[in-house]
Amino acid sequence: MKTITFIGNGNMALSIAQGLKKNYKIEVVGRDLKKLNKFEKQLDTKIDKYLLEKFDMEDKTIILCVKPANVEEISAKLFGKAKIIYSVLAGTNIQKLKTHLNTNAVVRAMPNLAASVSKSMTTLTGDVAFKEEAINLLNAIGTTRWLNNEKEIDIATALAGSGPAYLALMAEALADGAVKQGLKREDAMAIMRGLFDGFGTLIQDIHPALLKDGVMSPGGTTAAGYGALEDGNVRSSCINAVEKAYKKAVEL
Repeated sequence: MKTITFIGNGNMALSIAQGLKKNYKIEVVGRDLKKLNKFEKQLDTKIDKYLLEKFDMEDKTIILCVKPANVEEISAKLFGKAKIIYSVLAGTNIQKLKTHLNTNAVVRAMPNLAASVSKSMTTLTGDVAFKEEAINLLNAIGTTRWLNNEKEIDIATALAGSGPAYLALMAEALADGAVKQGLKREDAMAIMRGLFDGFGTLIQDIHPALLKDGVMSPGGTTAAGYGALEDGNVRSSCINAVEKAYKKAVEL
């Protein structure tokens, strides 16, 4: 069984490891043994644990899951030359990674929180020699899409990487709207979850505009609710959210 090495043991590393643990041996590198033990318990599978100080990356397949600001610091504590580094660091370009980390190749990957349930929408770019391997690896946690350059993956970060937070806001707000009108919270949450589950399937094959038109009868309930969303500039706010998140990714 092939080994995948995580450098970093935060939430994103855990989410990706949840998707990979059935098909790969997992080893995790971190600063604190207690946190590594907690990671192993949450993952609910045996892992190899190493402290960051003087970790040997020689010929390893690395998934880098540290904070972007910590790249230079951790590089001083690693030795050996990695086979490939998959970086999930938002806004951290390939040149910076190659400058500070000793590796044969770099692929930037941007999964999202759904990696933990093997439903991530993961975007990739980097050394094309590893394109097939990257797609095969990250397909284990959902769907992948290879992009042409780093600008595109920064935009995709703003869409798919940050997207679960946007959708969570919409989900909570819609349930709150139903509660405001008199529906019990438990019922509102159950109905909202069913809505998102069905919509997730429909949107795979049907354009959003066609979905909207399919449920919006002239002068009907959907048209009234949709008009309220337009009055609230929801469309503009979503477009602006992607723009702001993209600019922040570039700043990082």
